[in-house]
Amino acid sequence: MTVRFALLGAGRIGKVHAQAIAGNRDAALVAVADAFAEAAQAIADTYGCQVRSIEEIEKAGDVDAVVICTPTDTHADLIERFARAGKAVFCEKPIDLDLGRVRACLKVVEETGATLMVGFNRRFDAHFAAVRAAIDEGRIGKVEMVQITSRDPGPPPATYIRSSGGILRDMTIHDFDMARFLLGEEPETVFATASVLVDPEIGALGDHDSVSVVLTTASGKHCAISNSRRATYGYDQRIEVLGEKGAVAAENQRPVSIEIATAEGFTKPPLHDFFMTRYTQAYAAEMAAFIAAVSGGAAPSPSGEDGLKALALADAAYRSLAEGRAVKVAEVLG
Repeated sequence: MTVRFALLGAGRIGKVHAQAIAGNRDAALVAVADAFAEAAQAIADTYGCQVRSIEEIEKAGDVDAVVICTPTDTHADLIERFARAGKAVFCEKPIDLDLGRVRACLKVVEETGATLMVGFNRRFDAHFAAVRAAIDEGRIGKVEMVQITSRDPGPPPATYIRSSGGILRDMTIHDFDMARFLLGEEPETVFATASVLVDPEIGALGDHDSVSVVLTTASGKHCAISNSRRATYGYDQRIEVLGEKGAVAAENQRPVSIEIATAEGFTKPPLHDFFMTRYTQAYAAEMAAFIAAVSGGAAPSPSGEDGLKALALADAAYRSLAEGRAVKVAEVLG
């Protein structure tokens, strides 16, 4: 079965998903929609698909699935709309910035029986997946501690920050999902601290650029997350998991993995410069998993519930910042 796709949103992440769809032999990109005609046409010219309106895609008989890459405040409405239209839905995180709105959206997904997958691409990174496989195989015994480092080369523009929902819902949410993916237990408490150390304008907009979060499970396992909007040396993405029998780690990746040794010492090439190149293969694997779920009727993962739980951790972290204490996730889930 060839899954026929429409892309909603032709921006930066939309281009990444268009490439992933076009590169999969079990998929075809049929249509693209975007509020900016030039952006949509660029995708159409590159991949030979049609530019259509949202309304046309909703009614189209030649579209099986949609990929939602539009602004966050449109996600929930579009998920509901296309679930009711009988389309499978892949949506970039988060589903919404409000937990109540996410719950309402997931209720519609359940009622319609729609297929919904949420875009936490890092689960599909080969290196991080290998860390999870080592855990599942029992090679390090029971997990005790997880360390996640995720730092961007530089901050996004102010226009993006204004609508992002804040660093914990925009950036750290990936790490919240990865923590759940690796801990093997749901985090029960969240303690967060955050500062503005990179750009005062970020603080003026009510956001932070430097964040540390500790998640703790009921059994005492914990995960420490380090985020920054500035890493002058490149896109910093590392994970270490400590278990009772040993540890497993995924180090930073480079476009070229070589080391040069001279009389002056040892040198390596720079890190990837951002997520588009660091996670290219992860995005392809993520889309392949969604295509397989649509074709085979299996429940996709990460699910809408995974999206809800990651957002709940972000909300708990914001409450922790506001109140200066460890916050139980149950407090925000109600």
